[in-house]
Amino acid sequence: MTDVLNEGVGHRLVPYPEGLALQARLHDEVVAGAAPDTLVLLEHEAVYTAGKRTEPSERPVGEAGGGTPVIDVDRGGKLTWHGPGQLVGYPIVRLPDPIDVVAYVRMLEQLLLDVVASLGVGAHRVEGRSGIWTTVDGLECKLGAIGIRVASGVTTHGFALNCSNALEPYDAIVACGIRDAGVTTLSEVLGRRVEPREVVEAVVSRFVSPREAAGGHPPISVGSGVAPALAVAS
Repeated sequence: MTDVLNEGVGHRLVPYPEGLALQARLHDEVVAGAAPDTLVLLEHEAVYTAGKRTEPSERPVGEAGGGTPVIDVDRGGKLTWHGPGQLVGYPIVRLPDPIDVVAYVRMLEQLLLDVVASLGVGAHRVEGRSGIWTTVDGLECKLGAIGIRVASGVTTHGFALNCSNALEPYDAIVACGIRDAGVTTLSEVLGRRVEPREVVEAVVSRFVSPREAAGGHPPISVGSGVAPALAVAS
C-alpha cells in the first residue's frame, strides 16, 4: 500500500531543506520496513537545485536568479528550479528486484504524460532526454522534469510538473543542461491558470508504486501532514 503525504499544496511553500529532511527520514523508514512506500506532494519555496552533473557555466552568475539560493543535491541530472506554482512529487518507494532504474524513470514519465493528457495537453518524450515535453511554436519545451536517486533499493527525489509557476527563473540558468530547448507550464499551454492543487487528484489517482505495478494495485491511502546509490538525470 502506498501512503500519500500532501504537504499543504496550495496552502504552504515548503523550504527545500525541510523537504530534503523529510525525504531522508522516510527513506530510512522505508528501507527499514518501518513505513510503506510513500508519495510526498508539495510546493517549494523558490530554489535552484544542482544535481551531480551540473557544470559551473550552467549556474546563475552575479545578479542572475534574483538572489534565489542554489543547493547542491545528490540526485542525478543538472540544474533546475523549484518554486511556487510547480507541483513537486517525491516518491519514496522500494524498487523490485532486479532493480531497473530506467524503467522507474519511464514509469514516472508515463504518470506525468497521463496526468497532463487528462487536462487536455498533448505531451511526449524526447529521445535521449528525460521528463515530458510539449511543442510550443515549433520549439520543444520541457513541461515536467525528473531526477531521482536510489540507495538501498529505495528512491528519493522524483518529478516536478510546471503548473502556474513563473518562467523567468529559468532565464538565469541552463535548465537541466539543455541549451536548445525551452520550458513551459500547463497554464501557458492551456491559456488558463492551472494551479498545482488542481492537479493533485490526477496524480494521486494515477500513481502506482513499482512494487504495486509488479504485484497488483492495492489501494492508496491519503494522509497529510547504506548500499551504493544510483542517481539519474533530470
